[in-house]
Amino acid sequence: MEYFMLLATDGEDVHEARMAARPEHLKRLETLKSEDRLLTAGPNPLPDNPERVSGSLIVAQFASLDAAEAWAEDDPYVHAGVYSEVLIKPFKAVFK
Repeated sequence: MEYFMLLATDGEDVHEARMAARPEHLKRLETLKSEDRLLTAGPNPLPDNPERVSGSLIVAQFASLDAAEAWAEDDPYVHAGVYSEVLIKPFKAVFK
């Protein structure tokens, strides 16, 4: 397994949809964490309003790029229309 970076950008006016989907989104991250596959994850706060976010970053291990893409496509934030874009790239963890 190798690490992949998932950088997601929120769409416009999705705060309520994000909050509604958040518990299921976090549950999926907890599963990765319990499998010791999650390196880090968190939202990208807006510089002028840290209570709101512009997207999320997840760095986790997957068997392949296809597996990372499949996992990302099934995220509750995707299903809720929160993310307008998800960029997925291999990630080399130099410091852990």
